[in-house]
Amino acid sequence: MYPTSPDGSIWFGSPVPQIASTLIAALAKRSEIVWGAARLRIRGFELEVPEPVVADESALVELETRTPVVLKHEDRYVLPGDGPYLDRLRHNLAHKADVLGLPAPREVRLLEAGPRRRFSVRGAPRIGARVRIGLVADPRFVDALRSWGLGLDTVQGFGWIR
Repeated sequence: MYPTSPDGSIWFGSPVPQIASTLIAALAKRSEIVWGAARLRIRGFELEVPEPVVADESALVELETRTPVVLKHEDRYVLPGDGPYLDRLRHNLAHKADVLGLPAPREVRLLEAGPRRRFSVRGAPRIGARVRIGLVADPRFVDALRSWGLGLDTVQGFGWIR
């Protein structure tokens, strides 16, 4: 839960364009949203379009997440700055590339990290941090990551790339 002023904003979205366009179509027909006991007036909305993927396979591409990246090592959540963090991120990316039938990234760097965040999902903890990474990878893989996300539990909204 995040406190907000009467002029605050709430962001809904999806990295998948088809889902985002459905959200926009639904919001365009409404003047308010009822969220639990709160009535939220819609004053407008905007669509953020991601930057195009660089077509050069040797260029370092920077990706920044909007939501925390969740990674685990030996049943323990790891955060940027923990010894196994970068290794687990590389492993996660290599696994995703393998599933997609694409080459694994040739280089992965952690450029910046946000503070630790803890969430409860169906009563179970999820611990992570927002990150900005640099990677050298096949442009098709970078494009796929924008829809898939970084780390674990992406289906629950973690690791969403801006």
